[in-house]
Amino acid sequence: MMKKRKPKDFSFTKRASAYDAGFEGKAVRKFYGLLLREIEFPPGALVLDAGCGTGALLKRIADTYEIIGFGIDIEENMIAEAGNKCPQMRFAVADCDRMPFEDRTFDAVIACLAYHHFRNKEGFAREAARALKPGGVLYIADPRFPWLVRKALNGVIRLVRVVGEFFKPEEIEARFIGMGFTAVGSTVDSYAQVVKLQRNQAWGENCETDH
Repeated sequence: MMKKRKPKDFSFTKRASAYDAGFEGKAVRKFYGLLLREIEFPPGALVLDAGCGTGALLKRIADTYEIIGFGIDIEENMIAEAGNKCPQMRFAVADCDRMPFEDRTFDAVIACLAYHHFRNKEGFAREAARALKPGGVLYIADPRFPWLVRKALNGVIRLVRVVGEFFKPEEIEARFIGMGFTAVGSTVDSYAQVVKLQRNQAWGENCETDH
């Protein structure tokens, strides 16, 4: 019997040093702009960027808000770039479903152009709920495609066996309801969308995991 191959992760390792100046770095600017219009942080807010890449988003946020920034990414080269770009922030190589932080640490968690890459989306939902303070906010910024385009893209991704899947806002929200979150709303700007979810106040009293 032929052994079933696991889907492979898309890697940015070789492009880390040139990412911000390349096509991907330019394309993300609309997502950054949309996020900056949606986020609200009090002074001293602890903010985690899950799938932080080169740290460009955290740097943009820190230009506007007085935050204490953290970032995780599975790519070591990306984390090295982020540390150089934002030396005052803390970065770590880590998976989205095993975050190296204590329970109820963050005021906000952001996943910008990362959620569709996450292999374990359910694990990310659990970890985001665990790491957020009660009432903290999760922001998911991901591409927005019409239904037919989204269906075709997801089909091609499955065919070539690369980790990834795109969703409309309602589908993202549905994956977090019952996982400790309440949907706050979503905003769309052309091909960019931001889904906003709030960590329930009472959730997790008996659900924390040991790290």
